Amino acid sequence: MLLRLAYLTITSTFAALRLLPMSDRDKDVEILVLRHQITVLERQLGTEAKVRFTPEDRALLSALLTSLPGQALRQLRLLVRPDTVLRWHRDLEKQRHARSGRPKRRGRPPTVRSIRALILRLVRENPSWGYRRVHGELTTLGIKVAASTVWEILQREGLDPAPERATTTWADFLRSQAEALPACDFIETVTLEGRRQYILAVIEHASRRVRVLGTTAHPTASWVVQAMKNLVLDLEEAGCRAAI
Repeated sequence: MLLRLAYLTITSTFAALRLLPMSDRDKDVEILVLRHQITVLERQLGTEAKVRFTPEDRALLSALLTSLPGQALRQLRLLVRPDTVLRWHRDLEKQRHARSGRPKRRGRPPTVRSIRALILRLVRENPSWGYRRVHGELTTLGIKVAASTVWEILQREGLDPAPERATTTWADFLRSQAEALPACDFIETVTLEGRRQYILAVIEHASRRVRVLGTTAHPTASWVVQAMKNLVLDLEEAGCRAAI
């Protein structure tokens, strides 16, 4: 369409240049001839037939004719009514404004990467939070984002809903607490003299290191508590932490 319109514009420009050296008498004669040709064309087409104009023809005619005053436009001998030419011009203006006001990118703007990272961090650090709780925390921080957007981000990252995400298996618990949670138990043995002894041993899950806290023939509660206190003191001196 643009190529056709450019061609029509160039030909019309050359036609206007051709009229410059012509006298007013010659122009009046050409106008009378063109008007008579239009009359002949209308007589051949009849009252029911309509002349078909392409979009390029409409654009060119509306650009040329709308510059004339309304009264002068209604006095011209045209194949269409003057109101039709004005309607063509209004339609072209609407299309031009629609193209200029059309957004470059359709749909909602993408969520800022830092906000996405914050949402994922809140969810991973708080497994019991659902998308609505995360949305409430973001609103408290002054971040404006829809609750549905939070839900879409969690879905896209493959994160389960809060009840399923908050469920922790025993294996997950051990892995998360491996560095701070030792396991302890008694080892029963018999000496060469036939005496029964109980050895209290502790194993660290992270390093698989075994610590022997002591041995006794009568493992009472007070003895076990004292052995554990000694273990905690030894770990603190070594710069380790333990949850006992």
